Amino acid sequence: MSARLRTELLLPLACALGAIMLGASEFATTFELRPPGGETQELLEAADRHHYAVLVLAIFALLAVLITVLTGARAAAFAVAAAGAIALLIFLIADLPDVNQVGTVNDPRQSFIDAKAYPAAGFWLQLVGSAVLAVCGGALATLRPDQLRELSPWAAKTEQGPSYQR
Repeated sequence: MSARLRTELLLPLACALGAIMLGASEFATTFELRPPGGETQELLEAADRHHYAVLVLAIFALLAVLITVLTGARAAAFAVAAAGAIALLIFLIADLPDVNQVGTVNDPRQSFIDAKAYPAAGFWLQLVGSAVLAVCGGALATLRPDQLRELSPWAAKTEQGPSYQR
């Protein structure tokens, strides 16, 4: 196996890792609502914010990576990049504007306190996962069809260099 082929194998692995991170973000806390200097009053879960749309994109991207590797289909590689780009748009439109926003939270111990939205693990997982998926999916889509076919475990392995017959 050549060094070039080993490097090209990293692209589908990075795409799969990005999709897994993106899917995991949907089960994590996106924001912690805390008053300045106080303890966390409320947690905002990603699934409540996105209604599992990001999880659907992550599963779609994983399937597209698998199809790309098994068949060498360029359309599937473009689908990986598109899933990452859509997930990144969801992050930029739905989550990023809410960072550090201050709002009122109804706490049973005290009525209506001001709390600030601090990013939590789900926020960062979604950012990194969608960015990795978009960038690596885009790089995967730039490979030629013959390069994509070489990623398949069933690809016919040919010897390098000329063959001589006597």
